[in-house]
Amino acid sequence: MADLPRTGTPAPAAPGRLRKAWDSDIVWSFRHAPVAVVSLVVVTLMVLAAVFAPLIAPYDPFDPGTLNLMNGFTPPMEPNAFTGDTFWLGTDDQGRDVFSTILFGLRISLFVGFMAVALAMVLGITLGLLAGYLGGWVDTIIMRVADVQLTFPAILVAMLIFGVAKGITPPELRNEVAIWVLILAIGLSDWVQFARVVRGATLVEKSRDYVAAARLIGRGSGAIMLRHILPNVLSPVLVIATISLALAIIAEATLSFLGIGAPPTQPSLGTLIRIGQGFLFSGEWWILLFPAATLLALALAVNLLGDWLRDALNPRLR
Repeated sequence: MADLPRTGTPAPAAPGRLRKAWDSDIVWSFRHAPVAVVSLVVVTLMVLAAVFAPLIAPYDPFDPGTLNLMNGFTPPMEPNAFTGDTFWLGTDDQGRDVFSTILFGLRISLFVGFMAVALAMVLGITLGLLAGYLGGWVDTIIMRVADVQLTFPAILVAMLIFGVAKGITPPELRNEVAIWVLILAIGLSDWVQFARVVRGATLVEKSRDYVAAARLIGRGSGAIMLRHILPNVLSPVLVIATISLALAIIAEATLSFLGIGAPPTQPSLGTLIRIGQGFLFSGEWWILLFPAATLLALALAVNLLGDWLRDALNPRLR
């Protein structure tokens, strides 16, 4: 029997995972948001510059053996009158290359920001899940503590926690643990918004049918919160985390500018701004301008990314 001729068109091949991801709603939204694209490029470049600072920086600004006081107050892209050395962004009062200090200061600021937000997320998500799922006196205690903390500005709470933690630390260890104390202070001052958002989402999710089904098959409260409710409340948490990162970086810079943040041996962008502010009116404007511009660009880019992410994950705007 002769083969029958084939009719119709062949079925199209199933798209691969990369193609599905490229055509997804959130990636499509990102590709059509120029501000978000530029912001991501800026943040990525700054993060890479901070990670590879020892390889990118032309000088090690914290190695006293490489410093030359004769290079102090050298303007940007101008040869020094005594040594003839030229620096892209000039030097500070100690002859340190401003470009190199910004790269190393960026490492401290980003590290403190990421770690502080991670601490606030873990604490806020945990307390929010417990308050929303268990309810009763657990919910009352956690939310009243959150309400009391919200009555004070976050920066004042961070200053209080930093002062208490530093006061109970032995004097010989204060500079060594100053960064971790700073992370603790900012993280503990920023957990409330995570807890409130997660609690509200948990109150909605725990009445869903899948939670009732999990209870029927014998799942414990911990397993239900971690494996069923938590994945469904993470979308708003990611938005808050992005915006909180910018706020944490600004809080670190504020504390360091006030002289109670990063130690002089590990200066952050806030420390560099505080140093530059002392020479602003004497004509050495570059010592303040370039660290301040870096901090402004970083905070603005992260905030714009957070705004886009909030819109992209909002189902009402799709």
